[in-house]
Amino acid sequence: MYGFGTTIKATVDEAVEKVTNALKEEGFGILTEINVQAVMKAKIDVDMAGYRILGACNPHLARQAIEAEPDIGLLLPCNVLVRDEGNGDVFIGFMDPEAVLTLVDRPEVKDLAKMVKEKLNRVRDALNA
Repeated sequence: MYGFGTTIKATVDEAVEKVTNALKEEGFGILTEINVQAVMKAKIDVDMAGYRILGACNPHLARQAIEAEPDIGLLLPCNVLVRDEGNGDVFIGFMDPEAVLTLVDRPEVKDLAKMVKEKLNRVRDALNA
């Protein structure tokens, strides 16, 4: 698996706000937000359910990762998916940093990936509280 997540009752906008606030509690900010639904409509006139990709970053941990492996930016930031499943359900998925960062063969990056995954798991759990 390259990700993990949870499903909550919310609109996509509400879910984005909830996950953004929960990420903030763990030291993350949102660097990017891609509204795939809007892009698909604007570029190829396709209607689809709400679908957002958030680029989450914890600056302190990102700095450590970059110092350990300068090219790690190719694997950053941590993507968070917010996807409308219909019937009031929204799936919130998190990139699994341990799975993704196995591509980097450095023990210090492995330790950081574990720490980031623990934080993201707490964010997921907070969404269900």
